[in-house]
Amino acid sequence: MGMEKLNNMDGKPSEYLYEPEILKRLDFNKSPAQFKPKISAANPGEDWIVVRPLQRSDYDKGFLQLLSQLTSVGNITRYQFDERFTKMKQSGGYYVTVIEDTRISKLIGAATLTIEQKFIHNCSVRGRLEDVVVNDTYRGKQLGKLIVVTVSLLAQELGCYKMSLDCKDKLIKFYETLGYKLEPGNSNAMNMRFDEPS
Repeated sequence: MGMEKLNNMDGKPSEYLYEPEILKRLDFNKSPAQFKPKISAANPGEDWIVVRPLQRSDYDKGFLQLLSQLTSVGNITRYQFDERFTKMKQSGGYYVTVIEDTRISKLIGAATLTIEQKFIHNCSVRGRLEDVVVNDTYRGKQLGKLIVVTVSLLAQELGCYKMSLDCKDKLIKFYETLGYKLEPGNSNAMNMRFDEPS
């Protein structure tokens, strides 16, 4: 298991955004997703693939470059990355989960689970799936499915009563195979943008 923590320039362990142990507890049999061959967060199918929480040192492992395959990221300095990482960790509720190719120390997949605190449903919590991305060169390794199922099971493990996502029409079938459903009469993703993404 390549959960090596000594990867900072100064030899200090690189901090995780959330506790990595939780990923080992996830039961992939609870998901309707069909993996062929069977893989999970703890056993992702190749010994060079590691599924883990985002680390502070991932600035150097191409995390922002990976996100830029999805949408505009902007020119984020290490200082800005560190500040945002710290804020996310302090406020809690952010579970950025990544897949690393340890042979080249690069991130090749990521997905974010955010958790919203609610008053409804007896002060329940709801999960949101955001920013799902997998590097195209790794097609055929079921990594898109793996990262989505991992954060979906993580939401369940953390006590969410529901997990929501917005996706493009062409991805609806994919998410349906993972257990997501379009809610009849409630399938309009609407947004109000306050600034155009640069």
